[in-house]
Amino acid sequence: MIYKPPQPKLLRWIALFLIGTFLQFLFYIPTPVLSQNSNSCSNITTPLTSEEQTYARAAWQYFVKNYQPATGFTNSTGGYPSGTLWDMGNYLMALNAARWLNLTDQADFDSRLNKFLTTLSSLKLFEDALPNKVYNAATAQMVDYGNNPLERGLGWSALDVGRILAAFDVIRTCHPQYNDWLKGIIAKWQVARSLKDGQLFGATVLPDNKTLLVQEGRLGYEEYGARGYQLWGFSAPKAIALEPFKLVEINGVQIPVDSRDFQSTNANNYVVSESYILDGIEFGLQGELADFAARVLDVQKRRFDTTGQLTAVTEDNIDQAPYFLYNTVYANGTNWATITDTNQPYPQFRSLSTKAAFGWRYLFPDNAYAQKVFDAVKDLRSPDDSGYYAGIYEESKQPNKALTGNTNGLILEILYYKARGNHPLIASTSANVSTSKPSENTSLATPANQSNSTVTTVIATPANQSNSTVTTPIATSKPTEVAVAPIPPVDSPQPSSNLKLDRALTPVERRYAEAAWRYFQANYHPKSGLIDDRSDFKGATLWGLGDYLAALHAARSLDTITPKEFDQRTRHLLGALTKLPLFAGELPSRSYDTRSLQPVDYGGNPVPEGNGWSALDLGRMLAALYNLKSCHPEYTAAVDKIVLDWSYLRVVREGILSSATVTKEEDGRYLTRINPEIRLGYEEYAARAFQLWGFNLDRSAVGGEYQTASVEGLKVPIQRHRTDTNSKVNQYTVSNPFVLYALEFGLDPKMRSLFEPIFQAQAERYRRTGTLTASATTLIDRKPYTVHSTITGQGESWVALGDDDQPVPKGRLVSTAVAFAYHALLPDNKYSQQLQEGTTDLYNPLVGFYEGFYETTGKTAVGFTSSTNSMILQSLLYNVTNRQPLIRPISNMNSLWWQTVSKGNSGRGLPNTATQQTKLTSDSSGSYWVSDSEKTHLVTGTK
Repeated sequence: MIYKPPQPKLLRWIALFLIGTFLQFLFYIPTPVLSQNSNSCSNITTPLTSEEQTYARAAWQYFVKNYQPATGFTNSTGGYPSGTLWDMGNYLMALNAARWLNLTDQADFDSRLNKFLTTLSSLKLFEDALPNKVYNAATAQMVDYGNNPLERGLGWSALDVGRILAAFDVIRTCHPQYNDWLKGIIAKWQVARSLKDGQLFGATVLPDNKTLLVQEGRLGYEEYGARGYQLWGFSAPKAIALEPFKLVEINGVQIPVDSRDFQSTNANNYVVSESYILDGIEFGLQGELADFAARVLDVQKRRFDTTGQLTAVTEDNIDQAPYFLYNTVYANGTNWATITDTNQPYPQFRSLSTKAAFGWRYLFPDNAYAQKVFDAVKDLRSPDDSGYYAGIYEESKQPNKALTGNTNGLILEILYYKARGNHPLIASTSANVSTSKPSENTSLATPANQSNSTVTTVIATPANQSNSTVTTPIATSKPTEVAVAPIPPVDSPQPSSNLKLDRALTPVERRYAEAAWRYFQANYHPKSGLIDDRSDFKGATLWGLGDYLAALHAARSLDTITPKEFDQRTRHLLGALTKLPLFAGELPSRSYDTRSLQPVDYGGNPVPEGNGWSALDLGRMLAALYNLKSCHPEYTAAVDKIVLDWSYLRVVREGILSSATVTKEEDGRYLTRINPEIRLGYEEYAARAFQLWGFNLDRSAVGGEYQTASVEGLKVPIQRHRTDTNSKVNQYTVSNPFVLYALEFGLDPKMRSLFEPIFQAQAERYRRTGTLTASATTLIDRKPYTVHSTITGQGESWVALGDDDQPVPKGRLVSTAVAFAYHALLPDNKYSQQLQEGTTDLYNPLVGFYEGFYETTGKTAVGFTSSTNSMILQSLLYNVTNRQPLIRPISNMNSLWWQTVSKGNSGRGLPNTATQQTKLTSDSSGSYWVSDSEKTHLVTGTK
């Protein structure tokens, strides 16, 4: 075999890349043509009638039934996993219409669009320049038109690029949180390679495997495609001009026809309905195009007047060979031609097009003929609820039973156009768009409607006890917002944390980190410096604020935020912590209004004297504050001053953590009660945090004897065997505290023996039932607001419970946060990998990750929390720190805290000695924190 040096081929590819890059700048207009903002995308001025709602639901079912969950794409035709960029544009337009027509909620919209864009971002491009002409919708592989994998690809279609660019514009206008993502996708494409001499050029592969650029587009579609390019600043002036065209008389009407014929260009100059319908509903018919569209409709009416044959022609799939035809008014010198793309005639298969009939009906609502053709197809739906058929054959009068995304997508676009009062989707778009948090009431007529009525959600934290949770509605009066001054600037703030990263985030991981951080941007109170525990509630617990501080550290370590933002936010939070009213002058209350800083109950009702404290929440905050000192030592003095203001006399008693609750007696008195904490996993986590500060909590730290229950053949812990309390409150096992413990403290042998059966039981359930399982406590936007999807609870396996310990039927969720954490902790485990794949796209780029999705329906659970988004950031940080515990040991044991402890007699219940009660150690299993004194051995006994 003769060896051929690779250099010429390599140089040719480099040259193509450089030329493409140069052309990108040559054809790019610095100021893109952005859609104007005059009316809201969600402003439904002409609501659909009940019949129209039926049409819309039927069309949307096509996309529901043809969705490919692995890629986020949809099939171009029913059951056939293939699709072009044009088909992808159809789906985006349909998805946007479905959102504002209330056929899907914001959570489902985000889930679908995130998956779609994730796959689109990573598509293999033809010659690394532009998307291939067609892809397998199920695998995202480049394929030929027979759906056969094709390594090199077929080339690209400039018209298809124009179609998806128009769809991108609608998405960025109506959902601007996706704008940066879309811009990033376009930046990766060498769009300018499809532009030449002011025209659109596609690419095709010749038999000798060379690439040939060919001019694309004829009158109608050429102008439409060029408009899509123009929206993103790419100029194609010749393509957007109407010339060259001529007028051809057909049935007494002068019809505009592209004068470039098939014989000389090998391209069809067909005249069809769809290009004018798309221009009308998306850009608005104006000037000559409005006249041209009216002529194209009129000539079809004239044919009906002459022949009695209802006529609405355009290109369509058909349900038999050759499977795709152009039903035209005129093509290549022939009136009413029905041809293939190679100009082969099939007049016997001419059909009345469903999408064309819908389009003419709503573009010309007062036209009697448009109404007539519409009436012929408006009920042409498949009996199995799979969408609208493509049309009716003229000759046989039988339905053309092809089901396509093109037909159903255009129907949805058209109905959305009608609902907007016949307002074009692009020519005048909206200012009041979906930049806000998703609607919290998906039953509303329009997604934008937001109720100003009483809020009935509740804050939920690990400390919530059913006997203390108050779900009384919040008063509608707005509390006074308190402006809190940040602590003074610290000495020499560091540009980064002391934490050393093992590697950088991948581009995908960085997108996840940025999405998670969005929660803390969207729910930040600039006056108080606090973050809401959940997006639908203006309240925070110490646990939630600990989540925020941990998220701040992770975001700074991952370079998601700048040193300046980290310092400003940290000092503001520390300033707010110094201003929180303390319960009984001892410790922070269980919850606060994030605007007024006043204590509230878990229903948000003011409780001026406070409602007790949670030792678990204190533990979460102490862990976060300790790590702030360790990784950002410049804040040490400020942190120590805060924690020295607190009294620990009643929270740490005889080696046990205790919490305070306030109860109202029958005689109206309010009494404080102190009880040991017994929440499995949470107690162990909080105890380890207290040990960092020198507290002796050997009876609350992990260890001793645990009762277990058999779940999926595994001994899963259900509670610690203890004699210090008979309380049976909240007896359930969930993943949250165990994965948080593992991320921050590592898995010491005792914790590992609890952690492993908890994870393995969930993996085994998936193996047995096929149900993805990430059991956790999650917060949702409707009653019961807090759902504990347990591994075992109240004596039952896999039961969903509310805070009142009552079952929540069909309420089990797969937790996004827990899925991320398990994958970080067990990256090589196949089940944790499947969990990650099932949840990574469950986010809204504007407000963060959703809580998860429902096991039974797969529907996204609407709810955004600091806990979920903090854990995701921490999981991402754990990924890049060589799987080391996120809590790092401090080096300064001479700070104000330890000096004060050494002095003794503080009257605040400080530790007896100035030494930590836990230490970081390592063995063959990894690094972990362990109690300094290991006096007990873990024993498990089956219940």
